[in-house]
Amino acid sequence: MSSARSEATMADVAHRAGVSVSTVSRTLRGLPTVSETTRARVEAAARELSFAITRSASSLVTGRTGRVAVLMPHLESWFLGATLSGMAPALRDAGLDLLVYSVTDVQERADFFDRLPARRNADALLVVSFALSPAERARLDDLGMPLVFVSQHAPGRPSVYVDDEEAALRGTRHLLNLGHRRIAFLQTADETGFAWSSKNRLAGHLRALTEAGIEHDDDLVMSVPGWKGSGMAAAVGRLLSLQAPPTALFAETDDLAFRLLAALREANIPVPGRVSVMGFDDHVMSALMGLTTLAQSAAELGRTAVRLTRSVIDDTDGDAQRHIVLPTELVPRRTTAPPPAGA
Repeated sequence: MSSARSEATMADVAHRAGVSVSTVSRTLRGLPTVSETTRARVEAAARELSFAITRSASSLVTGRTGRVAVLMPHLESWFLGATLSGMAPALRDAGLDLLVYSVTDVQERADFFDRLPARRNADALLVVSFALSPAERARLDDLGMPLVFVSQHAPGRPSVYVDDEEAALRGTRHLLNLGHRRIAFLQTADETGFAWSSKNRLAGHLRALTEAGIEHDDDLVMSVPGWKGSGMAAAVGRLLSLQAPPTALFAETDDLAFRLLAALREANIPVPGRVSVMGFDDHVMSALMGLTTLAQSAAELGRTAVRLTRSVIDDTDGDAQRHIVLPTELVPRRTTAPPPAGA
């Protein structure tokens, strides 16, 4: 008896429940298009036969794999990890598996777009914080599956993101309202083309300066190698040795702001006594560090991306609903204050 049960098929469940194979598939995948009476009958038959639907069996009936793929630059930054942690339980609740492609360098990037390993392995691809070239975007179109862009706005494509430019504008306004006029912007130098948010956040910063009638100074825009690389001490040295040094430093991300705070501490530069520091993201450690920042919820970004992906897969949402902008909030803490007297 146990051997027969272990070899039960979806057709066996359908026969016992008196329904079609496609109805069994819809029922066991939790789709809402099955009546409660039918659902109960199918689930009872599946239990009696010790049958559990497999991804391969489901795919044969529906053409779907029951998996969602995610393409992201790496898994080491807090923000990307937190976004992924928001996606995972939402996908699990939807009965979907998660397939992650982490592309960490130029060679891996070239290999991914050459081979397109996500093809036929997933029902949708989520592209997270990944600046694509026109050729790469066209290549992804060859996948023949829905694409959803996460933490970035993709015109004409489903996407969920925050307005980086508007948030950075408000952040710089905060520093201006404190009385700062020499405000530096520090961004991650990126020769690989992975960076996405930097250009938009810099644009918002420069817009705020223009609105305040402050002329742009190229010396106050500083690029620092890699998010986990060295070079921050040298960048701080160049900024503070200017004839008119900045009194405030706006870091593109909280990760970068933490490195900045460490370099300032090592140089015995008081914060905010001599310079104010502001970040972007609201990293889990930002409150403990007292870092003023522009907060966005990485986990909510992940959850919202999953909801959007499900609607795109099922085609239950209209085009007007396929671009979702999540809020940001300025969180002032102890790393920002008015500039020192006479500055």
